[in-house]
Amino acid sequence: MDLKLSNKLALVSGSTKGIGLAIATGLACEGAKVIINGRSEKSLTDALTKIRQTIPNAKLESFAGDLSDAATAAALVGQFPAVDILVNNLGIFEPKPFEQIPDDDWRRFFEVNVLSGVRLSRAYLPKMKQKNWGRIVFISSESGIQIPAEMIHYGMTKTTQLAVSRGIAGDLCRHGCDGQRRSARPDAL
Repeated sequence: MDLKLSNKLALVSGSTKGIGLAIATGLACEGAKVIINGRSEKSLTDALTKIRQTIPNAKLESFAGDLSDAATAAALVGQFPAVDILVNNLGIFEPKPFEQIPDDDWRRFFEVNVLSGVRLSRAYLPKMKQKNWGRIVFISSESGIQIPAEMIHYGMTKTTQLAVSRGIAGDLCRHGCDGQRRSARPDAL
């Protein structure tokens, strides 16, 4: 399949394993230049090796750092000031009974699962609008709709991701491709 991603720069947060690695590999297979993100140089090296085993000519960049930290996210944006495709995949989960989830866990889950994507989207969206082309994807889960009793704090973040992505999409839809403000009425879009 040709998704016409050659010459597109994609960033996949949390892409050294699991879903993030699979997404990064798929984008590289489609010809995109992909920025791989993980917290350590070792995890990045391992991920780059895995992708290159599958796609020897993959165009890859890397950034080591925890993107739940605002300063680290700003450093990433400083190194890569514009991307065409942003996949907000970074996330953590942990089963824990509700009454045992302390405030610090709620804050940590929100910082990692929600604010990391909010910060990156806020940073990259203006240039996507200027170019009149871009994609922002939040990797949520069924847990955003069917909140798991053993991971309520995780489910809350996944519901929030859905709200953020829908809000961004709605705002962009009202502005249209030419950047002009449109009516919020669905029949006027």
